[in-house]
Amino acid sequence: MSTKTLADWQQAAQAIQIDGRAFINGERVNAASGATRTTYNPANGQALAEVANCDASDADRAVAIARATFESGEWSGMAASDRKMVLVRWAELIEKHADELALLETLDVGKPIADTVDVDVPSAVRTTRWTGEAIDKVYEQISPTRGSSLGLITRMPLGVVAAIVPWNFPLSTTAWKLAPALATGNSVILKPASNTPLTALRIADLAIEAGLPKGALHVLPGPGGSLGEHIAMHADIDGLTFTGSTPVGKQLMVYSGQSNLKRIFLELGGKSPNIVFPDADLEKAASAAALAVYYNGGQTCTAGTRLIVQESIHDAFVEQVIEAAKGWAPGNPLDPNTAMGPMVDQSQCQTVMDYVEIAKNEGANLAYGGNTVMADTGGHYHEPTIFSGVNNQMRIAQEEVFGPVLSVIPFKDADDAVAIANDSIYGLAGAVWSQNINTAHKVAERVRVGTMGINNYFGGDITVPFGGFKESGNGRDKSMHAFEDYTELKTTWIEFD
Repeated sequence: MSTKTLADWQQAAQAIQIDGRAFINGERVNAASGATRTTYNPANGQALAEVANCDASDADRAVAIARATFESGEWSGMAASDRKMVLVRWAELIEKHADELALLETLDVGKPIADTVDVDVPSAVRTTRWTGEAIDKVYEQISPTRGSSLGLITRMPLGVVAAIVPWNFPLSTTAWKLAPALATGNSVILKPASNTPLTALRIADLAIEAGLPKGALHVLPGPGGSLGEHIAMHADIDGLTFTGSTPVGKQLMVYSGQSNLKRIFLELGGKSPNIVFPDADLEKAASAAALAVYYNGGQTCTAGTRLIVQESIHDAFVEQVIEAAKGWAPGNPLDPNTAMGPMVDQSQCQTVMDYVEIAKNEGANLAYGGNTVMADTGGHYHEPTIFSGVNNQMRIAQEEVFGPVLSVIPFKDADDAVAIANDSIYGLAGAVWSQNINTAHKVAERVRVGTMGINNYFGGDITVPFGGFKESGNGRDKSMHAFEDYTELKTTWIEFD
């Protein structure tokens, strides 16, 4: 935990030098066209950096270098124990530059500095270090054959892997992708979100300092539409991992089918159910319900935006959640006491405002909030918002808002709660609150999501896989299961004389 004050962080923000150039072949370079894109600080709307606006020519150059590096074996052929040490050194350098990276993330995304210092940067360090430490513990297999044969089952790197990461968790999500992709011997083309590329570019510098070969990692800021499509269609890219919206994920799968059938791994949207029974620790559940939807301003794919509460406690529990929501009032993200910062940009703030009006028009009861605030700052702030008595068929209950808007839905009994929870195109995360282990476990087992908490929300760490069911995606980030996404199984059959 940092001891810096608001004044300290403001001074650091004034002094920081930002390099927005792309990262190709181990060096910072301008886009081939010379084009740049201005990024803005969500907290005040002011210009933050000029960032390289890469296009197809930059991608083609990076892919060619990545392919040559992969084929050379300089990285792909390196012993797992040696790749491990590069990742461990990389984690140490990320940790060494923690304050710089935390500040970049806050300025770029609008995340509270307390979160970037205590959550985002440590998450990237843990992911990189743990994945590095794990890679030389992966054993391969020998099949049970007759004595005159030997069946070897090995894991081979895919080759050149593209990673497209979102704007809401640029640093931690990037680490989830880069660490296992590189640990397994691939070369990687990383496309950060065009409006939040700064920490991805900076940790690429640190990767080279840690000993990663220059051609093994490239970072290309640029538009998701044209550059993202070119990468997804590229015939010399073997795999693509993406975190973002479900519509874009579906389009990437189409591109795969139209090109070379590159393997696609997707972590997409969510409309996660948070189920509360009357026998729960209601004070703890209410506090967690606020955390589940207001953390990162609700700009979280796993946000618990559907609070499903048993009818007998609905009204009283809504009041408890309102009290908890008051602790999430938006503030200056450079203030260590701020719990929730701004929306990432005006467009996202407008989306939240639109959904508030949609909910009102659908007949939902606005129990708390519902307004933009702090307009005088020039930033894009929206206060915590709660709609009670929501019907699960309302758009506010079915569509991903990606903002600090909570829908409270009453249920009759456990079967009804499960039916409501599963009545969604998504299946990413959720939670159930009950002191009865039978109720809690049976409900958790029946809810169709990739991660389910019992008497907690946002549970888990790098040791467990993360991903979704249904239209929340496929594949898994984190844990040793992530290695499966970045490798091909190969059988070698030997016959003896």
